[in-house]
This record gives sequence, structure tokens and C-alpha cells, in this order.
Amino acid sequence: MSLPEIHLVAAARPNLPKLAALWHALAEAAPICTPLLLHTGQHHDAAMFGDLLEDLGLPAPTMSLGVSGGGHAELTGRTMIAAEAAWRQRRPTMVVVAGDVDGALAAGLAARKLGIPLAHLEAGLRCDDRDMPEEINRRALDAISDLLWAPDHEVAMRLVADGYGAARVRAVGNAMVDTLLRHLPRARRRPLPQGLVPGGYGVVTLHRPANVDNPATLATMLEGLSAAARHLRLAWPLHPRTAARMRAFGCQPPTGVTMLPPLRYLDFLALMAGARLVATDSGGVQEEAAALGLPCLTLRPSTERPVTIAAGGNRLVTPQALARAVLDPPGRARSIPLWDGHAGVRMRAHLAEVLAA
Repeated sequence: MSLPEIHLVAAARPNLPKLAALWHALAEAAPICTPLLLHTGQHHDAAMFGDLLEDLGLPAPTMSLGVSGGGHAELTGRTMIAAEAAWRQRRPTMVVVAGDVDGALAAGLAARKLGIPLAHLEAGLRCDDRDMPEEINRRALDAISDLLWAPDHEVAMRLVADGYGAARVRAVGNAMVDTLLRHLPRARRRPLPQGLVPGGYGVVTLHRPANVDNPATLATMLEGLSAAARHLRLAWPLHPRTAARMRAFGCQPPTGVTMLPPLRYLDFLALMAGARLVATDSGGVQEEAAALGLPCLTLRPSTERPVTIAAGGNRLVTPQALARAVLDPPGRARSIPLWDGHAGVRMRAHLAEVLAA
């Protein structure tokens, strides 16, 4: 008798480290299903996707939809159409989507409209900013998912309090941390970019539309980085989205900041592991910083990872306040329950229960 197929949907780069935790947990234990990767195409080049598969020890996707580019509605619509066509040809027992990007929502909608059970990895995150596309996506995915895998007990309890059935919700831990802990020893052996010494620099990441899509806002961000770099050298792996906006707006790189191309997963992990602090607008980087004990300055007015603030390792800052924050950063985050490298095992256990029912 063949095992049930579970399709793990990867749309954008941040999805892969989360899905990798579940993939390896399924691959390294007694088989309960056949996991297959499906790539929607939202991130598709080597720098943003292909090299990451190799670094994480994941196979090439079994199914590729090839959908990328366009605005939110266009990308979501074309991905839904492609996913529905793919699953009419090869119907899985369950679909797993990770995170909150447009491709994940599109795949989730397509699955549920076909009557395919859906699991949402990283369920329950909220920043309460309804203008953020990711906030809309994550709330919609939670609403349609059959299984809700939350990163901690507090988030799981909030989902239940919001009316999601307790049997659907499981606090599994942070899948991103599983992957970080798995690959950190390898990352630490990789060289830092030329001129950087451990503890002598901070890391910057910026890509959120609210921070980079408006010329005036982006200019303020760059001014804040220049001011902060007078106190601490900064290294900035430039996201392709941000690079495109800087070219379009005629922005010059901030003074005193070492500009880097997009980095492979292991190289970026090495960069963070050697840093003194990180300034970011990325939810995943906030999590990774907490796991590394790295002070984090979040360049946003809110965060869907408040647990990192409660743990003492993260602080919300404005670009105008960044220089002061670099001089007086938060401390090392306290240990966060369930962020222990076993989220994948807990997800597998929940899947086993559901598949056996």
C-alpha cells in the first residue's frame, strides 16, 4: 500500500528553512507519508532560491508552477490557477504551506477549494497592521487551514481563544530555529566577507514594501543607516527588491555601510553569527537573531514576533533612532520555550495522528 503524499509548498526564500525542518523530520524517521516539494516560483533565481535548496539539503522540487512577478492580485491569481491545475493531475492527501507570502496564500486557497486538507506552518502570527500584505495573507491562511502549527504556546492559546478548534491547533515550536541549529556548525566554518571581523560589525536587512517602496521613506532609512554606521560598521546583503527600488529612485548606498550581494543561507548565517547586532525589517531574521543571542533592532512600528521583544533581545526602532539604538542595543534574548530544534518532530507527530485517524 502506497504512503499518502504530502505536498510542501515553497513560494519564497523564507519558506524553505521552515519547510526544511518538517522535511528532515519526515525523512529521518519511520515513514508515515511521502513528502514532495512544490515550488510556486515566487522566488526563482539561484541567489534567492536555488542555492538555498543545496545549503539546506533539500531535493529539487518535484513540481514547479513557474509563477513569478506581477502585483499582489496578479501573482495570487495566476498561482491559484496553476496550483489547481497541478493538483487536478496529482492530488495530494494534504498540502502544507509555510509563512505568509502571496504564493503561500494562493496555494492554500487552491487546495481548500479542491477539498484538499491544509496545514499552515507558522500559524497565528499577528502584527495587527492591516496595511501589511503579509498580515492579510497570514490571517486568511489561518482561517482556511485544517491544521495550525504555532511557534509557541502563547500564539496557540490565542488561536484557540479566537475560535479555532483546539484539535486543529498545535504549539510545535519555531521551525526556522530547527534549521538554524542544524546548520550553524557548518556556517561557523565559512569565511566572513573581506574586511569584516567577528564582533566588529552589524548586519542590515531591508525589504518590506512599507520601508523601501516609497522614495521618501527609503531615503529616511538610508540616512538612518549612514548615521548608525558612524558608530558601528554595517554590512548589508542587498535584497533584489530593495536594489531595484534604489536604482529606480536614484538612491546612493549609505555612507559607511559595506554593501553585499544576496548571500547563500550558510553565508548569511555565518554573517549573523559573527555580528554584534542586527537591524532588520524581516520577521525571520528577528527569530534567527533571538536564537543566536544577537541583539536585534527591528525597523518597523510593530512585529508579529513579540515573543522576541518579551525575551529581551529585540526592540522596535525608527530609522531616526537607529544610531542611538546601536550605541545602546537590547541584550541577549532569554530562552524561548519550544524554540529548541524539535519543531519538525512535533509537526511530524501531529501529522501522524491526523493521518492515522
